[in-house]
Amino acid sequence: MKAVGRGDEIGASSIQIFNQSPRAWRPTKYTDDDFAEFKEAIDESSVESVIIHAVYLINPATPDRELRRKSLESLTHALSIGDGIGATGVVLHPGSRKDAELIPAMIRSGEVIEQAINQTDSCPVLIEQMAGHKGILGHTFEEIAAITEAAGGGERIGACLDSCHLFAAGYDIRTPESIGMVIDDLETQLGKKRLQALHLNDSKDPFGSKKDRHEDIGKGEIGDEAMSWFLSEPRFEGLTAPMETPGKHKEGVSKADVDHVRKLYKRGLKNRK
Repeated sequence: MKAVGRGDEIGASSIQIFNQSPRAWRPTKYTDDDFAEFKEAIDESSVESVIIHAVYLINPATPDRELRRKSLESLTHALSIGDGIGATGVVLHPGSRKDAELIPAMIRSGEVIEQAINQTDSCPVLIEQMAGHKGILGHTFEEIAAITEAAGGGERIGACLDSCHLFAAGYDIRTPESIGMVIDDLETQLGKKRLQALHLNDSKDPFGSKKDRHEDIGKGEIGDEAMSWFLSEPRFEGLTAPMETPGKHKEGVSKADVDHVRKLYKRGLKNRK
């Protein structure tokens, strides 16, 4: 409930929550009354959509069977919570292969996703596009497409694009033309309906660095101008788009941060005309 209240306080239309501690396996138990109370809070707030971020410990690509079992249980639990609160989806890091071969790792990741989907009702899994650091899967659209196929390719598998990750992975999002080409590539690889959410961040590190280090929007290597073009990409219209920036305050993202992003969005729309 605190997340909804905080989102409403800063005027957010989209928020991202964890369904439990992001660095622990132990699941938090919820009741139908909890779900009803959450939905009521959403209805009474500025928040229009919610995504859940799966816990960081999950690694569906691992060859370690016990870790893969825990990953499946945790992802399944997150999806069941998503079903209960009507979440847009559960954002999932597709896993790390470390020294393992790429193709088997992608197949393992897909199999865990498919099993979790088969054990839940309707909440989508949103595979997050990653920065490409140290064998992390999913930094290219081709890898996300391969994992999606390994997961059965069903309608409940979507994608979440992160602006910092895109930039760090070498996808140029600094001009309207280059952003358009990036999304053309995504639609070629994944289809036009897979993209269902965004993470909004600037990047502490330069283009193509493969480093996943978020910065406040306008304070990093992407900058305000490029973010205005990114935010106003027509095919992003209506997507859930929470910010994952460090923020200047202990609470994280502030109302000033949200207002700044909205100004950049409007600037981008105006300049595209």
